[in-house]
Amino acid sequence: MTHVTRGPSTRAPRLRSLAASGALPPGTLVDRTVLGRLPEPLLWRADEPAGPDGWERMLPVRDATGLWPVLLGTHVRGTAVEDDLLPPPQDADGSGGTGAGAGTGTAAAGVLAAWWRRHAAWEPDGRGAGWTPALRPYGRRPPELARPSRAGGDPDAAAAGAARALVTRGTLRRPRMALVPAARSADIPAVIGWSGTLASGEDFEGYGTVLRSWEERFGTRVVALEPDVLHLSVPDPPRTTAQALPVAAEHYAFCPSVVRQGAGSISRYADRWLTGRNLWSFWWD
Repeated sequence: MTHVTRGPSTRAPRLRSLAASGALPPGTLVDRTVLGRLPEPLLWRADEPAGPDGWERMLPVRDATGLWPVLLGTHVRGTAVEDDLLPPPQDADGSGGTGAGAGTGTAAAGVLAAWWRRHAAWEPDGRGAGWTPALRPYGRRPPELARPSRAGGDPDAAAAGAARALVTRGTLRRPRMALVPAARSADIPAVIGWSGTLASGEDFEGYGTVLRSWEERFGTRVVALEPDVLHLSVPDPPRTTAQALPVAAEHYAFCPSVVRQGAGSISRYADRWLTGRNLWSFWWD
């Protein structure tokens, strides 16, 4: 994975001043990476475990400072964040390491189509020409992007609900609340140098492009990160299997494990894992 450091974020000094003001709970400013100490912190992380309303309680801070809240969870293998030692940020100015227009649907369509072809080439053939069990009801040809589904749902309310569920259900081990100097929620992973997609062998820039497109089309929020798991909230999830199918196809291209290790086919994933669900989770291992 390629990491590009372009200098400290314009929002980063706010972390230091906010922590010094006493306006935040006890916490730690993380300013060290595997390459050394940065001039400004990458994130602030609470010392105590997050409660069910931890994400929601940070919304006034975000509105006042532009710092984005995110839950950081760990599991048995631990995490670099837990040790205050992060990979180098991909782009510490908050842009996620991409140029102008990189968050548009056109850019995301190109990324997802390339990934679809690559993943589909490894799927075993089904009974029909061009069909494979995992890709049903699609074939090896990349489908078009799903249409936007912004039906008036509140992205912040959806994120607060998803965060509450992740904490109360025990999905996240030792969850900590963090604040990140990102320009938008979709940029959080890139700004802090999150390397959870390393197992895919892909540069994170493509993932950032898709995350920004999903934020624009579906109102998603990066609500929680584990070492190799990404949790997104969505305010207006598909309500029928037909609506969910093109979204499920994008999920397969983004992270085929959700189909290969989970539902078994895109159609089954759309029906049982996406329809009506306000939380999207992806893992790479």
